[in-house]
Amino acid sequence: MLESLFYGTLTGIALCLTFGTVFFSLVQNSVDNGFWAGVKISFGVFVCDIIFVFFAIFGTALLPDIPNFKQYMAGAGVIFLIILGLSNLIKGQPRIAYPQTSLGNLVYYFTTGFLLNGLNPVNFISWVTIASYIRTNLHYDMNQVLLFFGASVVAVFLVECGIAFSAQRLKRLFTPRVVTVFNKVTGVVFILIACQIAYTNFIK
Repeated sequence: MLESLFYGTLTGIALCLTFGTVFFSLVQNSVDNGFWAGVKISFGVFVCDIIFVFFAIFGTALLPDIPNFKQYMAGAGVIFLIILGLSNLIKGQPRIAYPQTSLGNLVYYFTTGFLLNGLNPVNFISWVTIASYIRTNLHYDMNQVLLFFGASVVAVFLVECGIAFSAQRLKRLFTPRVVTVFNKVTGVVFILIACQIAYTNFIK
């Protein structure tokens, strides 16, 4: 049980070590609107991850054996990563506006975090892949699986809250030049990962 808790925590931390749209929105909103704006976005991501994990654990077990399902999912991931990578290379720094709304800050920021995470199919593919790996390779039972994913989603939430808390100090580091370089590098990484997925699933 301790092993599943440990590996789950490491997995959650690793999933946060990317400079994606959620990261930039956390930094931007925490700098512009304060720490709690970032926490609300993180909570939206947290709830979305719980839904993803639920279907990764229980939903796929209820599905019939679909021929070439893995290839379909890999193809979707490749297409999305290429589009995302090219977008980063061409458009540069993402600029996402979060104006005040009559519905209230909580609903607005929560929805923002939820959609930023939920509309990225790679996130769901990642959770499904992890669920499959720990069952087939690590041979975890259901209790260990639940503990693993519980630790993962909590770690993601805490790390993102940490990013929000540190945003004021990070502000001076994120000059336009630095952000542009981050985006270009991230775009290249996304495209390289897409190529690796395509090679592994369709060529090799």
